[in-house]
Amino acid sequence: MRVLLLSAYEAVSHRYWANSLMAEVTDVDWTLLSLPPRHFSWRIRGNPLSWWLKEYERLSQPYDVVLATSVVDIATLLGLFPHLGRARKIVYFHENQFAYPESSDQMPQVEAKMVNLYAALAADVLVFNTAYNRDSFFDGARRFLKKMPENLPAAKPLERLRQSARVVPVPIAPSIGTVAGHSNPRRLIWNHRWEYDKNPEDFFAVLFKLSEQQVPFELAVLGQQFRDVPPIFAEAQARLAEHIICWGPQPEAEYRALLNGGGIAVSTTWHEFQGLAIMEAAQRGATPLVPDRLCFPELYPVQYRYDGTPEGLYLRLSAWLLEPNRQPAPLDTQPWQWPSWRETYRQLLVEGGSNESIRRVGQ
Repeated sequence: MRVLLLSAYEAVSHRYWANSLMAEVTDVDWTLLSLPPRHFSWRIRGNPLSWWLKEYERLSQPYDVVLATSVVDIATLLGLFPHLGRARKIVYFHENQFAYPESSDQMPQVEAKMVNLYAALAADVLVFNTAYNRDSFFDGARRFLKKMPENLPAAKPLERLRQSARVVPVPIAPSIGTVAGHSNPRRLIWNHRWEYDKNPEDFFAVLFKLSEQQVPFELAVLGQQFRDVPPIFAEAQARLAEHIICWGPQPEAEYRALLNGGGIAVSTTWHEFQGLAIMEAAQRGATPLVPDRLCFPELYPVQYRYDGTPEGLYLRLSAWLLEPNRQPAPLDTQPWQWPSWRETYRQLLVEGGSNESIRRVGQ
């Protein structure tokens, strides 16, 4: 079976998914085409043209399955290469543009939303990494279409697509070596992108308060940086200097070692469709502490969630840091790992998936 795998904006999580999928499902002849994760507005609209100019020969080959991320303008690509329409077309949604928070200096991403929507309409099979991602996509698409000049009868067609969509997570690699568990219960871990949508302001505001009240903790701030870093990071580095054991992105070995030291991995995000960073930290023995919103209620039992407010985060962290024995037991992450999902992905490619073979996240 020949599978064309298309990743039009190869962010870290997208690259991990594509590479691990090709490594885990080996009875497939894979062809991967990807584009760098920069110039987002151009990338999401221009990916068919980029590939038409750079990859004409490979795109002209016959394939049994076309597996594309939701950033791929697959509807336009099928117009440029009509023979691809004969393949089974699967679109995988790592995220959707309808559920992204927009910053005050950011223009609404109408084009990106339309690419997502056209990709969903052009696909034979839709796959989302969480039920939250699926539902926020279809709810957002309905709200978006209601703003258009015409009163389009979208509700029933979109609901049919929602009912037929699959929920299959991005699995994480099985853990290698000994997991430390609660070996360092007063370590706080931030291992997210350094961007506004991850809401670092709430995280650091709570840490400023904890520090002022002399609650003991140490801090490891990891994660990916970009050109424009929210100013709160520079302020936090200065104000929390006595607590910091690590600041900034680390090589893979050092990153794993820090996660293996246990601690509390915190999320304050305004946007998350699955959250591989928190999953990885939990797998290595950290206690996840996530807001009670977005994808988290379907992934994490209540004891690992707070109410999503800075006050709720402060109360939970101060209690856990002052009395570490109040922290819940390490989370069982085996259901998130590749061995639990390898056959599901294989069936998805071979058969398109079925309601019986595709399991919900966390079950």
